[in-house]
Amino acid sequence: MQRTTDPASPYAHARRNTFVLSSMQALGGTNPAIVVAVGGLAGQQLASRPELSTLPISLFHLGLALGTIPAAMIMRRLGRRSGYLAGATLGVLGGLVAALGIYSDLFAVFCVGTILAGLYASYVQSYRFAAADSADDKFRPRAISWVMAGGLVAAVIATQAVILTRNIGITAPYAASFLALAGLSLLAIPLAMMLRIRHTAPVAREQTAGRPMRQIAQSPYFVISVLTGVVSYGLMTLIMTATPLAMHSCGHSLRDSTLGIQWHILAMYGPSFFTGDLIKRFGKIPVAIVGIVLIGISSGIALHGITISHFWLALIMLGLGWNLSFISATAMVTDCYRPEEKNRVQAFNDLLVFGSVAVASFSSGHLLAAEGWETLNLLVFPLTTAITIALMWLYVHQRRQLVQSAG
Repeated sequence: MQRTTDPASPYAHARRNTFVLSSMQALGGTNPAIVVAVGGLAGQQLASRPELSTLPISLFHLGLALGTIPAAMIMRRLGRRSGYLAGATLGVLGGLVAALGIYSDLFAVFCVGTILAGLYASYVQSYRFAAADSADDKFRPRAISWVMAGGLVAAVIATQAVILTRNIGITAPYAASFLALAGLSLLAIPLAMMLRIRHTAPVAREQTAGRPMRQIAQSPYFVISVLTGVVSYGLMTLIMTATPLAMHSCGHSLRDSTLGIQWHILAMYGPSFFTGDLIKRFGKIPVAIVGIVLIGISSGIALHGITISHFWLALIMLGLGWNLSFISATAMVTDCYRPEEKNRVQAFNDLLVFGSVAVASFSSGHLLAAEGWETLNLLVFPLTTAITIALMWLYVHQRRQLVQSAG
């Protein structure tokens, strides 16, 4: 009992940082939610061609992917707190520039704003790793889950921000939503200043310490861990990005699509309260497999109808599947590196994950316009099948190794 109440204990320190990071996630998580909810619709009214409507969302994810390595370098040099202050500042600028693009009816300026918002997201995505680095082996899966649970609050905040601002500025719809994004990013700055993560600037010898990235990437466990994150986040983005546009083409309102995204994000982050416990009880790989299967089920539901109930239920299942598979994949990646290797490995993982997310987001608009909603969902099944087989192989391989070592 003493270690949970003593403010000087490592456990209490990890809990405090996790709470602060979860609160920052609640604010930073509104960033992608707002961009996804209205970015495609704003792009539709600004773009010269329909297939470019989701380009702002794609550029958001591209900014996220391109920002991962610079963000890791900045945090390695200056510390996580300074990095997160810089990230929140980028979020403020992104919201303001995006709103200016809408007010000015300039598609290019709007796209610049979403890129800046994506750069902010590259810092937000590392909150889960910051919590993991502060925790011991037993608390680590729970710390990751608690930070991800901050997205539950983000879902509610983002949805209400979009609904409350959707009718502000009749001549420039959606601009006020991006002003709200800027304001929420601004609120993350004082929270970042509350972080207590010890930082020591690396010396030249420490910068090259650890194994080469090529050696780490040769491990089947690492490869499958990263691919699980790539597939889970990539497919989730592919479907989520297209859903608001598909709902509008089927005659559903902005309120219906926004509430659908809210339910989706609630499903993405709600299970985080117990995902860590599930991983602790059943293991990372089995939980990841269940998550991938749920993503496949979500597309099966989407293929059975275009009513609000079909869209919403599919989004909920998609969110649940993403939560289980992506948190498990993150926990698996943390098993693959030594302390001196963490910044490089985390950045490399996020570059691959969010690079695939950018591709999925950009492809989503093209596929929806060219091939339709059904084809988009059919693409999910080959990928979920392949990664499920890979995870099952890895699970069996690990069990055999345990049996051999015990014998």
